[in-house]
Amino acid sequence: MNEQDARSAVQAAIGKVAPDVDLAEVDEDARLRQDLELDSLDFLRLIETIDTATGVDIPERDYPAVATVKGLIEYLASRG
Repeated sequence: MNEQDARSAVQAAIGKVAPDVDLAEVDEDARLRQDLELDSLDFLRLIETIDTATGVDIPERDYPAVATVKGLIEYLASRG
C-alpha cells in the first residue's frame, strides 16, 4: 500500500467512526484521541475499521505509533 492509499483508508475510517469530524480541516499532525476527540471505544473502532478495510492488523503494542493521523498513515503505508 502506498502513502496515498493509506491516507485514503485513514480518511474513510475516520469518516465512518467519527462522521462529525470535518476531514478537510484535519491536519495530519492531529492526535486521534485528543484533537479529534475519539474516546477509547472510538479509537478501537477506528483500528478495527482499518483492519477490515486494509487487512493490516495493528496490535495494541503499536498504538503509540498510530496516535496521530500521520502516524497511522505511515504505519499503514509501511505494512500494507
